[in-house]
Amino acid sequence: MNALYLASQSPRRFELLQQIGYAPLVLLPNPAVDETLMGAEPARPYVIRLARAKAEAGEATRRARGLPSLPLLASDTTVTLDGYILGKPQSTAEASEWLCRLAGRTHRVLTAVCVIRDGVLREAVSESEVSFRALDEAEIAAYIASGEPLDKAGGYGIQGRAAAFISNLSGSYSGVMGLPLCETAQLLRQFGLEAA
Repeated sequence: MNALYLASQSPRRFELLQQIGYAPLVLLPNPAVDETLMGAEPARPYVIRLARAKAEAGEATRRARGLPSLPLLASDTTVTLDGYILGKPQSTAEASEWLCRLAGRTHRVLTAVCVIRDGVLREAVSESEVSFRALDEAEIAAYIASGEPLDKAGGYGIQGRAAAFISNLSGSYSGVMGLPLCETAQLLRQFGLEAA
């Protein structure tokens, strides 16, 4: 068996699960999970809290709809620089500010993955370090004009045009994309799922 529910609209997470042999069925929590930071919440507890909340909300939605019991996977990714969490930019101006701050620096990307089935929940966290080369204003402006940064944690997508900005990556490439495949496969095996 390799079917599971995916509590995410992310096409990247869907494709990554397919890449390693799973058959995800998208099941979005209703209502959606509030991703607001709680005060000065550190990045690791924040990303774990959100992934867990998405998994629990997805499981509640599954039960409310009377759908068959399958493992349900939820994930959340955040970027942190100087102890400050960079979520998804709310405007092009914010995306530009963040990219200017990331340029020529190393930041952390944390992705939490939670799998739940019938009240049993397990989780894992992937932590990676990403270094950007120096960027000039024209490069940042062109990247923002592409529209790519507005729905991405930290204002960039490693799998897109921003790959040209990255001078070094230490950790999980797929984790920076939004779903660390090594940790994900290990969690799914704990629920009896084997890739096809």
